[in-house]
Amino acid sequence: MSGYIWFEGIPFPTVHIQKEILEEIRHKFVIRDKDTIIVAYPKSGTNWMIETVCLIQTKGNPEWVQSIPSWDRSFWVETVSGYQKLINKEGPHLISSHLPFHLFPKSFFSSKAKMIYIMRNPRDVLVSGYFFWRAAKFVKNPESLTTYFDWFLKGNVPYGSWFEHIRGWLSMRESENVLLLSYEDMKKETRRMVEKICDFLGKKLEPDELDMVLKYSSFQAMKENKMSNFRLMPKESVTHDFVLMRKGVTGDWKNHFTVAQAEAFDKVFQEKMAGFPPELFPWQ
Repeated sequence: MSGYIWFEGIPFPTVHIQKEILEEIRHKFVIRDKDTIIVAYPKSGTNWMIETVCLIQTKGNPEWVQSIPSWDRSFWVETVSGYQKLINKEGPHLISSHLPFHLFPKSFFSSKAKMIYIMRNPRDVLVSGYFFWRAAKFVKNPESLTTYFDWFLKGNVPYGSWFEHIRGWLSMRESENVLLLSYEDMKKETRRMVEKICDFLGKKLEPDELDMVLKYSSFQAMKENKMSNFRLMPKESVTHDFVLMRKGVTGDWKNHFTVAQAEAFDKVFQEKMAGFPPELFPWQ
């Protein structure tokens, strides 16, 4: 398996995604007011947020996250299996997605459903994406970081351009039912960010319950939890060195970018994100 499924100029992985489903969810899928949605560009902390929200829902009790795979706790709306489960299971639902703004179910924009959008330093997203996708058999394989660097800047990577993804979803940043968070703030002030998520979702946790959320959503706990670390992925879909939980740090791009690449990336970032307040991007 290699290459992509292309839909409206955006490349998607070749497993679990069909053009017909992408078209149907955009126009026909109904998101309910009580649904909770987690959206991010790939490799921006989506699974960490899924784990965190799941643990908030159980007041820190790890039984759910340790017994059910993450994709069966928070259904991926753009995948064939996730979409079917969302249609067939009673809500309210916890929904995950990497979809860009213009392909997301239109019903969300007239609903009261709550969405958490996570963004991350795109340089770290690039590096993390390179190591992740090169071990997956359902996308075009980047043979080198140099190759992937060029693809990333052009948007020729799974789910398209990071810049367009961010630009689209940032248009919702003033909406009452959208919470914008950064991976960097989550790493730097984890407890405060989890408290912020609780407030947004209307969940009240006791201090010891919050401690449990922090404990079981930590990088080490998730790395050791086969329900969260993607070790249950079918062997035919990934190579032997596939790993979801690689480092979980900020600033790793500095270990991989050349000076020329860093300068080239800065130039593109400034051009693509012109007009947005710098404070939106805590990594800058």
